[in-house]
Amino acid sequence: MLKLALYSLVVLALVWLALWLLAQRAERAAEAATPPRGEIEIINGAAVHVVVTGAPDGPDLVLIHGSNGHTRDMSFSLAAKLAPHYRVFMVDRPGLGYSAALGPKGDSLRAQASQIAEAVKAMGAKSPIVLGHSYGGSVALAWAAYAPESLSALVLLATPSHPWATPLDPLYRAGSSPLLGSLFLPLLPAVISESYIEATLTKVFAPDPVPEGYFDYFGPKLSLRHASMRATSHQRANLLSEIKEMVPLYPEISLPVEILHGTNDITVGLKIHAEPLLQDLPNATLTSAKGHGHMIQHSAETETLAAIHRAASRAGLRPAP
Repeated sequence: MLKLALYSLVVLALVWLALWLLAQRAERAAEAATPPRGEIEIINGAAVHVVVTGAPDGPDLVLIHGSNGHTRDMSFSLAAKLAPHYRVFMVDRPGLGYSAALGPKGDSLRAQASQIAEAVKAMGAKSPIVLGHSYGGSVALAWAAYAPESLSALVLLATPSHPWATPLDPLYRAGSSPLLGSLFLPLLPAVISESYIEATLTKVFAPDPVPEGYFDYFGPKLSLRHASMRATSHQRANLLSEIKEMVPLYPEISLPVEILHGTNDITVGLKIHAEPLLQDLPNATLTSAKGHGHMIQHSAETETLAAIHRAASRAGLRPAP
């Protein structure tokens, strides 16, 4: 029995090693297919990938992507529509894309907000409008809650802002476990198929369609890399407790805030998050994107652009529409 157990362990170790080698090759292929398009700034000893585009003399606008994403989500279509009006800064959040994590167990909302704020400041941004989508909206909220003097307005898209009862996704629960995460996260690039990724994206966009060309442009395999999945797993595992700590600070956020949320969003519920947030923030407006789901920066792009323009006008950075 002992010999059989030892043989089994050796076989399992060899299978794990073979999958790990395939995963390493898949990670290199993902990086080659989706290279960084901006500048790498070293902030607090860690790399931050920042893409800057748009009007040099326009108001500064920072776009923060959601969970398990990177800058290509915001640059797929939205950034080009904003470029004639704003100087646009797109940032990979710490641990995602080509930005390094600050710590091994998931950087807090506050730490991410501070890192992004310092990175765009180093690139020349002054009192920017800050837009965040989904988890990136929670980071934007943390920026406004903990350093309100450093931004001029806030635009929140499909943003988690209040406590919820849904349990943590098993993937992130296992991924944030020291043992399980170390065993299976390094293998994901080798075992997750393109069809599975496409099905997952379809679910995230639902009931809206995935825009034509989005899959190839975005490069979702970049988010499957071990470092990115580890960062995402810990960030998602810590999110609920961090939101609970932040809620009492909302009434002190006096900045102009535009909230945009899809009425059919089943990922971040309108009634759980956006509606109570409207009540907590003293200077906020809420626009419900009728019939749209979670990825409203794509499916409700016109409404997103309008929300940004309203925020800029309310902050005195753009004439009233």
